[in-house]
Order: sequence, then C-alpha cells, then structure tokens
Amino acid sequence: MNRQAQAVVLLLLGGAVVRASLTDLYLRYVKESLQPFLVAAGLALVAVAVMTLWYELRPLLPASVQPPDGEPAGPVAHADAGHAHHEPRIGWLLLLPVLGLLLVAPPALGSYAVSQAGATVPSGGLSDYPALPAGDPAKITVLDYASRALFDAGESIGDRRVQLTGFIATGGAGEPILARMVLSCCAADGRPVKLGLTGEVPVGLPQDTWIEVIGRYTDRIGRDPVNDAEIPYLDVETWREVPVPRQQYD
Repeated sequence: MNRQAQAVVLLLLGGAVVRASLTDLYLRYVKESLQPFLVAAGLALVAVAVMTLWYELRPLLPASVQPPDGEPAGPVAHADAGHAHHEPRIGWLLLLPVLGLLLVAPPALGSYAVSQAGATVPSGGLSDYPALPAGDPAKITVLDYASRALFDAGESIGDRRVQLTGFIATGGAGEPILARMVLSCCAADGRPVKLGLTGEVPVGLPQDTWIEVIGRYTDRIGRDPVNDAEIPYLDVETWREVPVPRQQYD
C-alpha cells in the first residue's frame, strides 16, 4: 500500500469518526462527555489525510499550479524510478474495519456482555447517600439503586417506590434479571450492573428488551455465578416495555 492509498484509508477513517461523533452512533462506543474529543480527533485525521494527498499528488498537477522554480515539486525521483515497487497487498485489509465503521453499526453492549462479565457496583465512596429525587415513584438509575441497596442496606430508599429503566438479561438460574452497562470511559471497559427481580417479574420477554419497572427495596441478596459478587433485588410492582433509550449506558 503506497502513501496515496494510506492517505485514502486515513481519510475514510477520519470521516467515519466524524460521522459517528455527530450522530448518536458514538454513544455505543464511549461516554457522552467524550464527544468533543472524538470530533477533534476525526477532523485531525481528515486534515492529515488531505495534506498527505496534496503532497503526493502535486507532481501530477498541471504546470499552472506547480510550485515556483527552485522549490521541490514533490518526492525526489530515484534513478530506478522506472522499476515498479510492489507493496504488500495485505495492507488493503485495513479498509475492512473502516468500511465496517462506515456501513455497519454494531449494537451497544447488551445481554451477551452481561452473561460473560461479573456484576460490578462502584460505591463511589459515599458514606451518606443523598435523598431520593422528589416524586412518586422516584426516578433513579439501576446503578444508583444497586449502590444504595448494597452499600447503604436500603436505608436511603426506605419504603419509597423507585422507577428504574434497564434491559432484560438472563440470570444464573435462567431467570430474568434487570441490567444496565456502566462505562468508565468506553465500551471496552463496560461492566454490567445486575438486579434480581421479585414480585411481578417480567416473563416471556426476549433478552435485550428494554423495560421500565416500578418497585420497592427488598433486602434479598443473590450471587453472580460469574464472579460470585452480590446482586441486590428489587420487588417489582409494575413494569412496561419502553423504546431503547438514546443513552444506553449508565
């Protein structure tokens, strides 16, 4: 692969990054706060590719746009310029991930990732959890509920009803659980937060179905068969299917 081809690949890659960054597609890979950095990186790749193409193609331009006399018109010709240099064709395989990013949008991490990774609940180092949001039910995240249930023993929840949104996954015994993926930076470090369900447990739903549940705290604790971590439970009162949210990660 010569430098011109490399520049084309770089241009496609930069364009794909910019395209993903200016739509909701980037949210499948990184946290929302990283969007400005992705846009900047994509534009930088495009700029480098354009400059490389200009440098490589200048000798082929008409004389009217050639550099003034005394300035180099491009790469210095070698004495053996008449001999073809064959570049390794395997370099063209670099186009595959670029085309994949342009043409195929992989889904966000879901139930399969939940089944392969052990549950995690970052405590955030809180000793006293703030009061739940106003309203009945109180709208909180799956991560917030799990953290309060495990590290605060539900004290900050009390007997209030809470509303959570997550997707259906399968627990160790084949039962449906509520899950949400948590990112520190990007999808590569995504870890699942898992909640066991009691009461009006959703049944008959395919994995990765997004639902909204309303329920109350229960002190029941399970164990994750993947890493033996504690899994808190939620006593479900009602639930309903909801569309896939724009931001699928906590």
